[in-house]
Amino acid sequence: MAAFPFAIVGFDLDGTLLDTSADLAGAVNHALDLAGRPPLDMATVMTTVGRGAKHMLEQALEASGGYDDALMARVYPPLLDHYRDHVSDHSRPFPGMLDALDALAARGATLGIVTNKFEYLAVKLIAELGLDHRFAAIIGGDTMGKGNAKPSALPIREMIRRCGGGRTAFVGDSIYDTMAARNAEVPSVAVRFGFLSQPVEELGADAVIDSYAELVPVLERLGTS
Repeated sequence: MAAFPFAIVGFDLDGTLLDTSADLAGAVNHALDLAGRPPLDMATVMTTVGRGAKHMLEQALEASGGYDDALMARVYPPLLDHYRDHVSDHSRPFPGMLDALDALAARGATLGIVTNKFEYLAVKLIAELGLDHRFAAIIGGDTMGKGNAKPSALPIREMIRRCGGGRTAFVGDSIYDTMAARNAEVPSVAVRFGFLSQPVEELGADAVIDSYAELVPVLERLGTS
């Protein structure tokens, strides 16, 4: 077997590693209920995922009648509390994800996560699902300070540093993922099964996969191109 071309493979979390749709929608609709708004269907909530909890709530409130600073201040903390308390109730790995992680580890790749979810929530979720031993670094949307979440290159560069350095690829499902990878000058793979807010072909990824069974072969091709 030829040497695997990437020392590090990084992943987005929501919509890439894990289907977190039910727990995210539950938190959003809890906040909407406190605001006296009707719940949103899961598909609508999923189009708001990718830039963190506050942006998700802002979009949900906008879609259900608008918001102001006072309303945000009232319902945003309860959203975070609800999500913290139910972060792993229904969230599960996408099909084939665990096998893909096993295959990457067997090839000597170090694995990391870069998400725009708050770091403490990402760490809690990964730990509660028993996946924490698989990742050398978990970088959240607040890890690098305000204004330095994806699409900034800084979170990916910090993941690379914590994972020991080396040639890196990044896997995600949003424009923030592909832009962050481009800004960090690493190739990106987009997953067609994620929480897409636009056609996957518009994300500008270096490759697209339909399932995790394709990930290792696609990375091997990217590494030799």
